[in-house]
Amino acid sequence: MEARSSRELQARNYLEKHRIMDLLTYLTSALLFFRPERPREYLISILERLRIARLSGVALPFFMDNSNIASMFEMLDSSNKGSISFVQYKEALKTLGLCTADEVLKDDGHGVTFEKFRNEVNKRTQEICEKTKGKDSESCQSAAEQLLLH
Repeated sequence: MEARSSRELQARNYLEKHRIMDLLTYLTSALLFFRPERPREYLISILERLRIARLSGVALPFFMDNSNIASMFEMLDSSNKGSISFVQYKEALKTLGLCTADEVLKDDGHGVTFEKFRNEVNKRTQEICEKTKGKDSESCQSAAEQLLLH
């Protein structure tokens, strides 16, 4: 029994050390967001761009710009109410790597508007960029890219 838990702990430590779950979350999020016709080739191209960026030190393009944020919000607000539910809001932040599953967010009982969603995505992205020393939009990469280039 102890050998099994030791192997599980070693596996968990390995995945955390190399940020494998973050990589898989990022790849899955990008795949579902962009929905390419050829998903395998798309995933391979992302991994290749990440490898080149890591080797060359060239920054990757920002994953979520304002048009991407608007598109994501529109997909979530399929009934065009102008707001999304708190559950959708939290899931979107988790999908973007801007919120952890156990993070407690305050639900004010109202729907989340596009402005609030956009502002929160931008604020959380900026916080991550500041932590990783990115000071402007060119040097500031998405949260997932920061994790993946580690």
